[in-house]
Amino acid sequence: MTQTAHEFHVNVEDLQYSVTELLAEASPLSKQVIKQAMQKGCVWLERGASTQRLRRAKKTLKIGDVLHMYYNLSVLKQSVEDAILIDDKSSYSVWYKPYGMLCQGSKWSDHTTINRFVETHLTPQRPAFIVHRLDKATSGLIVLAHSKSAVRELTNAFEQRNTAKTYQAIVHGDHSQNSQPQTITREIDGKAAISHITCIEYDSVNDYSLVEVAIETGRKHQIRKHLASIGLPIVGDRLHGEEEVRATGKDLQLCAIYLKIPCPNSKTEKEYNLPKQYQLKL
Repeated sequence: MTQTAHEFHVNVEDLQYSVTELLAEASPLSKQVIKQAMQKGCVWLERGASTQRLRRAKKTLKIGDVLHMYYNLSVLKQSVEDAILIDDKSSYSVWYKPYGMLCQGSKWSDHTTINRFVETHLTPQRPAFIVHRLDKATSGLIVLAHSKSAVRELTNAFEQRNTAKTYQAIVHGDHSQNSQPQTITREIDGKAAISHITCIEYDSVNDYSLVEVAIETGRKHQIRKHLASIGLPIVGDRLHGEEEVRATGKDLQLCAIYLKIPCPNSKTEKEYNLPKQYQLKL
């Protein structure tokens, strides 16, 4: 099968056939290939008003069920570096998310998402829920919850801004000549947005600055937009950098290095610093 997207939809009308048999009959794929694809999250079971990913090939079906398979070989072949466990507190855990790892899957797969990685690698195994997000191109610290109460408390903490986050970025230009720290209050999409930028180091040879950015708000692409707005686009920013900046071929140089959250277990503030080996360097 070519590496284009294919959809297959099967109404369950006969219970003598398994999931893989039905999908193999409806597609040119073998049962073994379908089993592997199921583990990567491209098969769904629609039952009544509920539609959920289906990973178990031996799932018992019911008359009236509908199977959906969204098969795209190029998507299923995608891979990312492993996430790194920073701390496990049972009801939640903190990880280093590498560049390229997603915080949300699609109907085509979820095998390159942080929550799926955590569910399949954390011991003992637990469900993993997203309570805040990092862009695909942003690396760094991320928290995942493992219980309904932790989801509720941590989600509320991020929504109410009862957290603190600091990022590193490598930008084009010399930020050391600006006021330190420099505060940017430019609105994003009509909403208040506040970033505090401090220059850590300047590389005059390449004209790069390593900066730290503490944010009071969490608007979409806030740091990228704020830095670009003062003429210091992030290296590798293909969305907000100038054309010559986009041509560097580098990955986005943006990393979450510090996180403070209210611990759902102890009800006290917990601080996390990203180990130096995962931080950005000029």
